Amino acid sequence: MYQLDITLRRGQSLAARDRGGTSDPYVKFKIGRKEVFRSKIIHKNLNPVWEEKACLLVDHLREPLYIKVFDYDFGLQDDFMGSAFLDLTQLELNRPTDVTLTLKDPHYPDHDLGIILLSVVLTPKEGEHVFQTQSLRLSDVHRKSHLWRGIVSITLIEGRDLKAMDSNGLSDPYVKFRLGHQKYKSKIMPKTLNPQWREQFDFHLYEERGGIIDITAWDKDAGKRDDFIGRCQIDLSALSREQTHKLELQLEEGEGHLVLLVTLTASATVSISDLSVNSLEDQKEREEILKRYSPLRIFHNLKDVGFLQVKVIRAEGLMAADVTGKSDPFCVVELNNDRLLTHTVYKNLNPEWNKVFTFNIKDIHSVLEVTVYDEDRDRSADFLGKVAIPLLSIQNGEQKAYVLKNKQLTGPTKGVIYLEIDVIFNAVKASLRTLIPKEQKYIEEENRLSKQLLLRNFIRTKRCVMVLVNAAYYVNSCFDWDSPPRSLAAFVLFLFVVWNFELYMIPLVLLLLLTWNYFLIISGKDNRQRDTVVEDMLEDEEEDDDKDDKDSEKKGFINKIYAIQEVCISVQNILDEVASFGERIKNTFNWTVPFLSWLAIVALCAFTVILYFIPLRYIVLVWGINKFTKKLRNPYAIDNNELLDFLSRVPSDVQVVQYQELKPDPSHSPCKRKKNNLG
Repeated sequence: MYQLDITLRRGQSLAARDRGGTSDPYVKFKIGRKEVFRSKIIHKNLNPVWEEKACLLVDHLREPLYIKVFDYDFGLQDDFMGSAFLDLTQLELNRPTDVTLTLKDPHYPDHDLGIILLSVVLTPKEGEHVFQTQSLRLSDVHRKSHLWRGIVSITLIEGRDLKAMDSNGLSDPYVKFRLGHQKYKSKIMPKTLNPQWREQFDFHLYEERGGIIDITAWDKDAGKRDDFIGRCQIDLSALSREQTHKLELQLEEGEGHLVLLVTLTASATVSISDLSVNSLEDQKEREEILKRYSPLRIFHNLKDVGFLQVKVIRAEGLMAADVTGKSDPFCVVELNNDRLLTHTVYKNLNPEWNKVFTFNIKDIHSVLEVTVYDEDRDRSADFLGKVAIPLLSIQNGEQKAYVLKNKQLTGPTKGVIYLEIDVIFNAVKASLRTLIPKEQKYIEEENRLSKQLLLRNFIRTKRCVMVLVNAAYYVNSCFDWDSPPRSLAAFVLFLFVVWNFELYMIPLVLLLLLTWNYFLIISGKDNRQRDTVVEDMLEDEEEDDDKDDKDSEKKGFINKIYAIQEVCISVQNILDEVASFGERIKNTFNWTVPFLSWLAIVALCAFTVILYFIPLRYIVLVWGINKFTKKLRNPYAIDNNELLDFLSRVPSDVQVVQYQELKPDPSHSPCKRKKNNLG
């Protein structure tokens, strides 16, 4: 067996495949008909520079390495740009070699398609050492087992004098950021050449010397591919730390500027250790952590809300992913954009990891995700199972067996994982954090068109609308005297409320409704019903996804028509947003997340008292002065709506189903070890 280290350098004079006379090239490496590497896409460039490395394990040298170049076309079949092959038997062992390969098309051998430049090193590898290190063929997302050294906070303020890409002389601009494997995308600002974004993104900085952030600006076009506006870069090594830098960057290959604020700070506390070494079992460290998040330190570092410790102990009865009837499982622990992973346990369906992970909590409403993968050296890792655990539902110090779920978190898959989790947080900081925007995840799956998902969102929206319709019917029945006693009571109540109405009664009524539901729940008269309708829809959607996976090579005609797909996805997302909004309001009053319902009670009590004692004109005056002077006091303040930020933390009915803990098989009864609750 051999190890082949390849550095994909660059391409020169590649073929143009797009109407604009450019291409969006990427490269595939194949050995024995298996894809072993795929590069990133370089947009609108015939002389792309990749500088990407791949480490491949080769069984024998008889099979050549095939290099194929494609032009990326969103929503359509990618265009072939040429291929070449590297004869591995011609390489000298243990010697770095620069290789220049001429791209050819077998159907048109006379066409000049450019060249690809590589650097390769071939080294022999002893058989017994092959499986001692984790495969480098894991996707970039899951390869980062080392800890980051800092955080880069970017605030996208505005664009100035951007290039007009549409026929109306305007553009619909948005911006993409990339640092290594981390990617963000801003919101779209319609019909403007001077967009105001006011959005913030955080990147992890892995390299001591910094790194390069690639920034590209695009014009959104419904029905066709988005237009490229321009690009720029930020060299982080040139920026000083613990200081905010205002940058005005000229867009290359286009027109206009982007204005950003960039801050480099030291890393938050994250760590990986063995089970024998953990913070909370050291009495001194434990007391220090409890002191850090005590009620007396409310205004010290408001972004540092709490501390999370996760013990990943073992898994049992995992799915066999390899032909040998075994798996090579490893575990990825994620909290928002913080991702850490365990080592791989080879040839085992009952692995023991015994690792301890610690994270800083920036939002107590975050969800801890623990995913088990099977390592595969020939391709990206295979999914084995996943659990999602809201931090507020964690019982401190209890070792539990969590049933692994499928990718959609809608049903069980094979196996359980044993975790012990502790959460310590400051409740006041957590409450204040609830009223600012949620952290955006930099790795999220692209929305795709799904008949089942579209139907599910339609039914959810219909259920929310029907609540309002039924309420209107009920009120109308009072007007029609369908039930004389009810209509008489409603009439008397109407006269009393209108005659005595004051503004403070609005939050007071909401407060009474929350309190009424709370006493119903604690008295055992909980009228909340398990949402079997949503569960059934999610199961149907899972079956539909399975069919999609099986038929991925036989896409229907609808997937080729990008315009229709774009419109349908927009409708699908709008229905989801409307339904989620209604469900979140319902779940606030249903005490689905008690912390948030108590926070609502505190806020409504405060509003009631304020409206009762302070005249409305003073309240409106203070509100107006704050709104008019906000940009004067802080020109780069990020706009937000506290009520919407609060509701974004309340789970929708779909999320409630996804976060439900499945009951393990009785044979998987873990040994429970209770400690004092730290929350």
